[in-house]
Amino acid sequence: MKTDIEIAQAAHMKPIAEVAQQIGLSADDLELYGKYKAKISLDIFNRVRNNPDGKLVLVTAINPTPAGEGKTTTTVGLGQALVKMGKNAIIALREPSLGPCFGIKGGAAGGGYAQVVPMDDINLHFTGDFHAITTAHNLLAAMLDNSLHHGNPLNIDPRKVVLRRVLDMNDRSLRNIVIGLGGSLDGVPRENGVDITVASEVMAILCLASDLMDLKRRCGQMVVAYTYDDKPITAHDLQAEGAMALIMKDAIKPNLVQTLENTPVFIHGGPFANIAHGCNSIVATKLGLKLADILITEAGFGADLGAEKFYDLKCRFGGLTPAAAVIVVTVRALKMNGGLSQGELARENLRALKRGIVNLDKHIENMAKYGVPAIVAINRFPTDTKAEIDFIRERCRQLDAEVALSEVFTKGSAGGQELAEILLAVMDKVEPNFKFLYELDLTTEEKIEKICREIYGAKGVVFTAEARKSIEKYRSMGFGQLPICMAKTQYSLSDDKNLLGRPSGFVITVREVRLSAGAGFLVAITGAIMTMPGLPKHPAAMNMDIDNDGKITGLF
Repeated sequence: MKTDIEIAQAAHMKPIAEVAQQIGLSADDLELYGKYKAKISLDIFNRVRNNPDGKLVLVTAINPTPAGEGKTTTTVGLGQALVKMGKNAIIALREPSLGPCFGIKGGAAGGGYAQVVPMDDINLHFTGDFHAITTAHNLLAAMLDNSLHHGNPLNIDPRKVVLRRVLDMNDRSLRNIVIGLGGSLDGVPRENGVDITVASEVMAILCLASDLMDLKRRCGQMVVAYTYDDKPITAHDLQAEGAMALIMKDAIKPNLVQTLENTPVFIHGGPFANIAHGCNSIVATKLGLKLADILITEAGFGADLGAEKFYDLKCRFGGLTPAAAVIVVTVRALKMNGGLSQGELARENLRALKRGIVNLDKHIENMAKYGVPAIVAINRFPTDTKAEIDFIRERCRQLDAEVALSEVFTKGSAGGQELAEILLAVMDKVEPNFKFLYELDLTTEEKIEKICREIYGAKGVVFTAEARKSIEKYRSMGFGQLPICMAKTQYSLSDDKNLLGRPSGFVITVREVRLSAGAGFLVAITGAIMTMPGLPKHPAAMNMDIDNDGKITGLF
């Protein structure tokens, strides 16, 4: 089979204006970025605001493994299958980060014959949204340090600056740095650090804002430092939010592209799910719901992170009600959860599958906590045996979960027909009874404990002295009612990446709590999670190249 990029390069793309016509958009609604990419003017909301909302479907997955799960691939293939069946469907995804593209994780445009194109553009600079977010964030950082340099009129304590800079690249060397060295003309020396752009609060703000003015307001609310007498300093105090919103005036507009089969796709925003809230923008999702009968979207990593945040953060902020969820699973990943190494996955092993399927069990149970019907999608690999697939089907039947085989990677829409048919049947016969996991009047500690106990299966939660001090500080500032964005390893239900399957008896350690006042949540950081990843020993960038004709190789 061809590589992803070879398949993408052979795709027959329609001009993006033609794709837009499929969902009722005209040329006047588009701002073209070449022939195959466009931004959508937010003025479209004035025309479609009275349209009934379509049905919202979340695609999530079990905990990820190096064996691969194919969540985005399944999302794309399912959308293609629905359109092939004559349904008015749109797909909504996050934008890829350059860091993982050049590192180890890969791109975020799907794979095989269930891809979004132009894949190379999407996985590289796309329409410049991440550049705008990075620039807006770093402008705020520069204005803060400039205020310190020019007499410090806001009385900022340099030891209490909480805003770090950001870069859309994996670079461990920048995690902890010292700035302002060189002399009196070069700023005020202090410790600082760099996070990856997808962890920026500005990224979260873009994805949660309802429009440009809401984005500006949220940027102004960002707490960036504290004074010597411990009073918060915001971006508004630095008079920075106007310029930040100006930089992002185009980034707030959703991007329109297409799949290999010309299905419309909105790709907009890209927060990671292990260190941020892991969902595409509310703007793109709400627009898709107004233009389509069914909107298929995904949330990052496993359901313990992406789905929980999709429900408790995105749906809460956006007033969204999901109709159904799809949980993507692979035989290979379940066998890894059952203790096999990657080199052992090609051989049938029902004993390992039985040990590992408890991870799927937990995610099915978790979806029921939200009152959302769930369908399990078995993303088939060539090495899967009939006995292994039958085992998963039977386990799902025992748990009263619908299950379908998905072969969209190799067959495109044809490989997603069973999944699409079952999804439609479930949405027709099951009325969702959506509810949040927790209410906002709980204390910060109670909200964190509820997530850890009910979603992760933890025995308890330990808060470090630093975390408790921060929680009390935020409570005194009036932020105790905010929802929680958990920062946790994606590889395990616990905060230890080595505890696979369905661990029990473990305790979650919350070592730090950060305030994201603009985004509107508190970030609880657990375990060894880091907000600036590093490159692996052999980064994917080493295999990438471009020739004299502009042909790219090695980009997945």
